[in-house]
Amino acid sequence: MGLLRDLREGRGARLANAGGRHTVTRRGLIKGTAAVGATAAVASVLAGCRSSDEGANEPVMVDSSAADYVIDPNTNESRFDSKESSLSPAYTWDIALGSVLHPTSDSTWIPMTCAGSSAMPMVRASALSITTGAVVDVVATPHTEPADNVVIYDVRCSDSVYAWAELNLLTRAWRLYAARFEGGEITGSTTTLWEASADYDPPRFAVAGTLVIWYVMPSASGGKSGERSFCYQWRVGDDKAHAVIDSPGRFAGSPAPSGSTVTVVPRVNSDSGVFYGITALSLDNLSNQVDQLVLPATVKPLSAVRMGEKFAFSIEANYATGGLLGQMGTYIGSSDGKFVALSREPFADVSGKDGLYFVKSSTSYFVIDTKERSYQVLAAQNRSVDYGEYPASVGEGSLFVTYSTVKHESTGRPTSVTVRAFAL
Repeated sequence: MGLLRDLREGRGARLANAGGRHTVTRRGLIKGTAAVGATAAVASVLAGCRSSDEGANEPVMVDSSAADYVIDPNTNESRFDSKESSLSPAYTWDIALGSVLHPTSDSTWIPMTCAGSSAMPMVRASALSITTGAVVDVVATPHTEPADNVVIYDVRCSDSVYAWAELNLLTRAWRLYAARFEGGEITGSTTTLWEASADYDPPRFAVAGTLVIWYVMPSASGGKSGERSFCYQWRVGDDKAHAVIDSPGRFAGSPAPSGSTVTVVPRVNSDSGVFYGITALSLDNLSNQVDQLVLPATVKPLSAVRMGEKFAFSIEANYATGGLLGQMGTYIGSSDGKFVALSREPFADVSGKDGLYFVKSSTSYFVIDTKERSYQVLAAQNRSVDYGEYPASVGEGSLFVTYSTVKHESTGRPTSVTVRAFAL
């Protein structure tokens, strides 16, 4: 395995010493016992990894007759009952222009990236409290040294862990960090979870409880493009990362925690072609597969998450084959082949609770009640820019949180970011 070879020799993608800032290199291995302990972690990371091909299900092939359409794709007439919107935000806050919220699952803190106070640092890692609306700075400057040309690239958090990725804008090398998070600030030491060269994409990652989950994927155009991809986990207090599942190709979407599961989308059935398996794993033990839905050949989802007993996933293109699930839209269902379908171009993750699903479509949201077979439209915040509001929620939660850049009433220029939280 090329990735395992690179791990052992300290090239490309490398597992960092979870006890501090030192990384595993061939030179470091000879120097002392601390690095030797990390070497054992590297060698064992892939040993317990489950192949995504193991026990993969058969593809789900259904035609349009298996769809319970919210809106008829041919006539554009409603099949579900259309109701006037009854939703109003429980909380609304205006925060600084340039703030970007990132998705979280049922946490009292929303991870954010904010514009730096000067050119260096360009970006700060922050968090917004959904109980008070207060914004706190969590990581003011990059940890990567030297910090020249390094920016904080992406962030995620729960009430217990804050994780962030840093990217060198010139070399495209990156590092993933995490630390215990409490009361809006980092407590204890920062752990370097992973580092990689430009041959590997910046990590897609998620945080749930005390757990960080991320993908290590070779860049589609880099020198490692033929390597396998891996999903890893690290829990606060662990001395090493653990490989969860490997994929014979690149994963689709990002890890999506929701309730007691996290959904990942590896390639499966590699001997038969290109198939993506929407796979729910237990957060208590990520080696335990809870459910799986394998899409038709070549059909790649934009995003997917398990909510209750169903998957909510989106397809962003029309495929020549694949039946119903090869058509652009958002689908709610499972491998039994019965799906609620919204034939609109998808834009973001789905979230909601107890049969209520928020699906972004253009600038607004369809709020679909699958139990009552009804829907309503949640319009974007007044004077928001053209792309409307984006969700800061994914999967199941007690609040649905959105954010949007809002233009000044008189000048028409963007002046702030409005955050809205809807109680579910």
